Amino acid sequence: MKYEPLQIGNLTARVPIIQGGMGVGISLGNLAGAVAKEGGVGIISSAQIGYREPDFEQNSKECNLRAIKKEYQKARAIAPDGVIGFNIMVALQHYEEYVRAAAEAGADLIISGAGLPTDLPKYVAGTSAKIAPIVSSVKSANVILKYWDKKYSRTADMVVIEGPKAGGHLGFSKEQLLFYTGEGSSDTVSDSQGMSATYEEEILKIREVVKSYAEKYGVEIPVVVAGGINNGTEMERIMNLGVQGVQVASRFVTTVECDADEKYKMAYVNAKKEDIQIVKSPVGMPGRAIRNSFMDKVMSGQRVAPKKCLGCLRKCNPGEIPYCITDALIHAAKGEVEDGLLFCGANAYQAERIETVEEVIQSFVNF
Repeated sequence: MKYEPLQIGNLTARVPIIQGGMGVGISLGNLAGAVAKEGGVGIISSAQIGYREPDFEQNSKECNLRAIKKEYQKARAIAPDGVIGFNIMVALQHYEEYVRAAAEAGADLIISGAGLPTDLPKYVAGTSAKIAPIVSSVKSANVILKYWDKKYSRTADMVVIEGPKAGGHLGFSKEQLLFYTGEGSSDTVSDSQGMSATYEEEILKIREVVKSYAEKYGVEIPVVVAGGINNGTEMERIMNLGVQGVQVASRFVTTVECDADEKYKMAYVNAKKEDIQIVKSPVGMPGRAIRNSFMDKVMSGQRVAPKKCLGCLRKCNPGEIPYCITDALIHAAKGEVEDGLLFCGANAYQAERIETVEEVIQSFVNF
């Protein structure tokens, strides 16, 4: 399938595929650089990015700031002319400092969700970094674009619509997830390969909101859709909705270049459809992950007490949370797959083998 390049302001990605940001330690410089080298947009996740630094438990913020620069430089060395950015969650403690560090390091793009990135324009002021909010509804798109318009007299450079079949933290209630994925309502027309017909209607409405701000500012604002897009057929169907690109995450986990441990990658390959379930995150949002011993404990109501609070989230009471998300994600990234949280998209079980990034991208555009 022939697609137009993804144009984000003065940035051009010849393949309209953004590799979704995956933390902790899943999408770092190696994966992002490989994707950017192949013409897509490579995204580094800033979430506890410095977990491999020797003094991480003592100085987590400083380690994360150091690692933001290191991982960006690693990615840039792999793809000198590629488009490389960061995914930075609003829910993180020190959010502003991480955004500023990424922008100052040279990031082309900052994608931000897990909360409303209300002051993101201020944090990248004076840099060339483009900004893209993650939205899941017409309401959230309206709120953030109206706020940026009123307070900063500017708009988004790109908008990412994250649908109900995405991995990691999701901008939906559990009831909405059941409805939109066709599992909880007879009113929803379910598509076994991708998103429900109901959510496609939401995408079209969000696209119209974005279009209104693009017209107001006399610019093009590309819309990119994420969630359950696992092959070229799904990409083509989503692109036919009139959007400019797709964001793909799970398919890049099972690549040679992915920064995760091999055991993490094989957990995807070995997963069955029924293994992928919704779990409550300490962030306060539902998340989708692969069922394992750790997830069974959490779902049964057992509390896995944190060994030490690293202050990673803005709103977190260590004495009340069911588990520490940093601990759980670090265990997973290190390959301790039965003791960690294995975030994934709804279609992650479709992975059959470890591929290269080049093979994955070609499977989307040459199917």
